[in-house]
This record gives sequence, C-alpha cells and structure tokens, in this order.
Amino acid sequence: MTPAELSQAVQAAVLAAAQAGELTVDVPEHVTVERPKNRDHGDYATNVALQLAKPAGRPPRAVAEILAGRLRGITGVAKVDIAGPGFLNITLDAATQGELARTIVEAGEAYGRNEALKGLRINLEFVSANPTGPIHIGGVRWAAVGDSLARVLKATGAEVSTEYYLNDAGVQITKFAKSLKASANGQPVPEDGYVGEYIADIAKAVTEGVPGVLDLPEDEQLQVFRTEGLKLMVAEIQRSMAEFGVHFDTWFSERTLHDSGAVEKAIERLREQGHVFDREGAIWLRTTDFGDDKDRVLIKADGETTYFAADAAYYLSKRDRGAEVSVYMLGADHHGYVNRLKAIAACAGDDMDRNIEVMIGQFVKMLRDGKEVRLSKRAGNIITIDDVVDWIGVDAARYMLVRQSTDSTITIDIDVVTSQTAENPVFYVQYAHARMSAVQRNAVEKGITRSADFKPELLSSEWENDLLGQLGEFPRVLAKAGELREPHHVATYLEKLARSYHRFYDNCQILPKGDEEVTDLTHARLWLADATRTTLANGLGLLGVSAPERM
Repeated sequence: MTPAELSQAVQAAVLAAAQAGELTVDVPEHVTVERPKNRDHGDYATNVALQLAKPAGRPPRAVAEILAGRLRGITGVAKVDIAGPGFLNITLDAATQGELARTIVEAGEAYGRNEALKGLRINLEFVSANPTGPIHIGGVRWAAVGDSLARVLKATGAEVSTEYYLNDAGVQITKFAKSLKASANGQPVPEDGYVGEYIADIAKAVTEGVPGVLDLPEDEQLQVFRTEGLKLMVAEIQRSMAEFGVHFDTWFSERTLHDSGAVEKAIERLREQGHVFDREGAIWLRTTDFGDDKDRVLIKADGETTYFAADAAYYLSKRDRGAEVSVYMLGADHHGYVNRLKAIAACAGDDMDRNIEVMIGQFVKMLRDGKEVRLSKRAGNIITIDDVVDWIGVDAARYMLVRQSTDSTITIDIDVVTSQTAENPVFYVQYAHARMSAVQRNAVEKGITRSADFKPELLSSEWENDLLGQLGEFPRVLAKAGELREPHHVATYLEKLARSYHRFYDNCQILPKGDEEVTDLTHARLWLADATRTTLANGLGLLGVSAPERM
C-alpha cells in the first residue's frame, strides 16, 4: 500500500462515517499521511481527526475513535492507535508494506509520476544569458536547475515549454561586435568591451568565414562582426548546453520582437488596458499601480525603445503562445526585476500571483585546495560552463547545482565532488544504484532469477521497513518538488533513500553465500533491491544525472 492509497483509505473512512451519520462533515479533498519520526508511533500518522473536529462539533479524540474503528477493518491495516489530542497512528501488516516493492518494479520508469499539475501549461525560461560570451557559473546553475525543474514538472502532469531568451538586440551586442572587430584588426579591445581568448577565437572564425571582411569600410565590418559573431556565439552556447544535457524547445530572439512590430503592438494592448500614459514626450507604463517602486519608460522622448518595452512584448508573446504560467529564472543580481515583471502581467490584465512566477538564484562558489577559484583563461574573468564540466564532470555538476534551494549560495568543493567517498553526495547516491546493479549481476551469475511467487510479508525487519517507507515517499516528494518549483527536494530524497538502502544492504543478506539455499526471503529481497534501483534511477533521471551500473 502506497501513502497515496492509504490517504484514499482514510478519506473513504471519513466518507463512510459521514454516510452512517457518525460524523457531520464534508469529506476533505486530500488527507495527509506521513511517516512519523519515531517508528514506535506506527508506519504512518495523520491529523485528519484534528482537522475535522471543529466542523463535526466533536472533540478530536472522539472523531479519532470513530475513524480508528473503521480503519481497523481495512485489509492490510494491522493496528490503529490514537495519540495525543487525536493523532491517528497507523501500522500496516508486513505483506501490505512489502507489496510496494512489486508495485514499483512493475511500474518501472513510471513510478513516482503523478498528475498533481495535470493540464497546467507552463513556459519555463532559464539561463537566457546575453549571447556575448560563454555561459558563466550562475548560468550553469540555472541550466541544471531549470532543466531538472522542467523534467519534474512534466513528471507531475504539467505541459512544459522550455525557452532561452536571446538578448540579441541593444548596446551589449554592439559592444560585442566592436570587441570582435578590434581583435580581428589587432587593435586594443574598447575599454567597456569584452575580453578573453574566446573573443580572439570568434574574431578569427569570422575573418576566415567571410574573406575580405577586414577590407570593408568600418561600419560594414562592424555589421559583419555583429551578425556572424552572434551566430557563432549562439552556436557555442547551444553546444555547451547540449553537452550539459540541456535542450530548449525554443530559442527566442529579442530582435524578432522589434522587427515584427510586436513591441509596438504590445504597447497598444497595454494602453487599451488603461495603464499606458504619456509624459514629457515619453511613453510610460504605470507599474506603480501594482507594487513596482516607480513607473517604467516604454519609449524614450527621442523615440528609442527601452529594454522594458521588449520585456512587456515578450511576456505577451508567451501568453499568446498558450502559456498559462510564465516562469522566469533570473540571476542573483536581478531582484529588481521581480516587481516590474509581475507588474507587466497585472497591467496586461493577468493575475500577477498566478500567471507569472519569478525565481531568483543565488551565487555559486567553486573551491579547490580550500581556495576559491575565480578565473577562466578562456573567458577572462569568469568561470564558464566548460570549466565546470572539465573540473567535475556533467553528473557531479548537475547534481551539486540542483542539490540545494536556489535561495541559498552554493559552495562546491572540487576535491570533494571528485572523490569516491561517502562525503561526495553524487557518488553516494550513484554508488547505491551501482551496488544494486551488482546484486542483480551476481544473482544472474548464480542462476537466481527473481521469483514471481513473491512473499512480501517476509520483508519485516526494521531495515526493510525503513527502506519500504522511503520508497513510498517518492511520488509525494516529486509532487511537492513540482508544486513548489524546487527540484532540490528530489536530491534530498535520493540521499535519504541511498542511506536507507546502504543500511539495508549492510544488515540484510540478499544473496546466499557458498552452498546456502535460495529461499523465499532471497527472492523477496531481490524484489526490494530492484524496487530501490528503479526508484533511484527515476530520481536521478529527473535531475539529468546518470544511474551507472558499475563504478
């Protein structure tokens, strides 16, 4: 019995009590059942009696007594105790708990997936770094978190479209082009330009790809370096993202908003909503009506369109393309964007608390030999995605960057995450999967196949009970991660599951030794090991991390 099935059983008990006139209450849409910290309190606990006491007009313990009587009659429930003010502590019989192993193995890759967010259409935009240089460490964090979040959202029933917004218009692109042009001509890079070996590499590629470019007039040269350099930089970003296991459904060009007239149309739509006004020759959006600290300029007095106008057009584009919720994942230095982006949604007539979500990620530090690593030879003064992958590999990078809440700064110790010790979280989790895969191989070598005559009641030790309890939590953890937009809950869960498995492995002999007989317990534990392997593989897959069979 899974926690979800037990929750439904408790709901059914409430309904039966209400229909029998024992309780005058509405059946709750969802009943929470949780694993108690103290295992002497049973396998699961619920506070549903406390929630129903007030509407029922009865003391919580009286409500608990009614529900306990009905729950004790459910097949698979061994015991129901009432604790404290009215908590229900439920103990399942060993067979019912152990049956979960079969459920997981038979579900395979589908185990854990649910419909908590079924039908919700989400546009998930992440990384979106200016295409003027390699992806830096902050963007690498969003690449790992964003891609994992997309996988989690899809696994919980949402329709997800992933998007990279290319800021390919404006001042920074001009600075990028001037930097390339200067490098190609052997001139110093402008003081406010871009530096690093990658600038020289791209400049050389442009001159080789467009013969005679250096013979053109300066303004024509600049245009060539702008166009061709941008293509090469975007291709480089796409390469690094693909090698990191991240693929976007859409690469959206800011320039298309300007070239198609979408910016002007967006301003008119916002004007029709009553939030656009003219002042001192400029066109403004009254964002202060919705919590912004000041109103924002859309078009300056000289006729120049602002970045904010493009932001407004981009949000409306997402909505027009079917996004019910637009999720923006921004860097640590973008706190000021939260209110202004939400104000755009409100000015467009949307619900700023529902139709738009803005996530802010904190900084990442890399340590080696106890000292912070700050520089990249190729990029000049930043750590790039290629640096991170070279130092610790894709699996370790993705896992460590997702492992903590985006609200917190991450410190990654290169020496730790490249070690094969229990101190290395990604190794610890992957090793649990590899260990189970080794069990399966050893079983095959001994001629042992997992028997279909599974006796789940044999999985009754404290270590088996603990492991089964952890396995049952996976669907709920996944639903929580999707609803809160926090994939780090999956990583936290995997480490707990790996810990439970290692304890089980160390205390419960799975395969017979020497001439020992193959027993029903052997087969039962093989089912449990396979269920754990399946769950770990599913969880790692959601983080974009491999589940190795050998280490």
